[in-house]
Amino acid sequence: MDRSDTGGAAGKVQRPEDGLRMVLADNPSPMTYRGTNTYIVGSGAVAVIDPGPDDARHMAAILAALQPAERISHILVTHAHLDHSPLSRALSGRTGAPVLAFGAAGAGRSATMAALADAGHLCGGEGVDTGFAPDMTLAEGDTVRGGDWALRAIHTPGHFANHLSFAATLPGGPVIFTGDHVMGWASSLVSPPDGDMGAYFRSLDRLVGEPARRFYPGHGDAIHDPAARIAELRAHRKMREAQILATLAPGPANAATLARSIYVETPPALLPAAERNVLAHLIDLTEQGRVTHPGPIAPATEFRLAEAAKIF
Repeated sequence: MDRSDTGGAAGKVQRPEDGLRMVLADNPSPMTYRGTNTYIVGSGAVAVIDPGPDDARHMAAILAALQPAERISHILVTHAHLDHSPLSRALSGRTGAPVLAFGAAGAGRSATMAALADAGHLCGGEGVDTGFAPDMTLAEGDTVRGGDWALRAIHTPGHFANHLSFAATLPGGPVIFTGDHVMGWASSLVSPPDGDMGAYFRSLDRLVGEPARRFYPGHGDAIHDPAARIAELRAHRKMREAQILATLAPGPANAATLARSIYVETPPALLPAAERNVLAHLIDLTEQGRVTHPGPIAPATEFRLAEAAKIF
């Protein structure tokens, strides 16, 4: 029986497949869907992936998911957003397990995004756990091992600069824990300077080469056809890119104007997130030389097609 769907009540232990448990945090929202998926990998000395928000009830639920003789030996964090990383410190204090991640909240930014962050023209820190700092850092390819499990770090920036995915081989075969980089219920928010659209595309390509039979995301159900989902997400973003270029054809516009023109069926409450995605596309298109802009990049900056990109 396929048990890999991760719906259900918050705080209840679910067993998507052999060697894996999941506890859903009680933090549903338009951006987190049903809540954050906290994964427990292995048995005996186990790994916890994405402890979630700073919620004592959720920590109690994670600890209750362990068998009497079990302990948490490692706490791994995909990225430093408030719905994924804050509970790591309290859980580490309770269990003695070290916290492992790519780095602090600003780690992994490209030179472009680091410059934008330093300039202060973008207020992209939506939901960032600014105080997050792991006990140990993981680089691309580093592997963490327990008695009956191993997790290999894959650096997948895009949604967030310090974002890691984790590859594992469970009894049923290879899987990847994809955090917020690849989800089944929605596409990822890419909000500069923490999010980077160019890196997002490259990270999708990076995951294509992995032999996973299933993805386990930070929110929503397991993804049973990883290659198809990656292709779908890539096509979706390329469609948005084409819409932005077409909408810029008549003349310059800023990200907010473009978002209102393109995301016509999006609820008003989600338009700010759509605007951030558009801005991320515009920065990527600038780096590609397909759009230009005067002065520093800021939310109100007006972009125009570069001469070489004017096809209308």
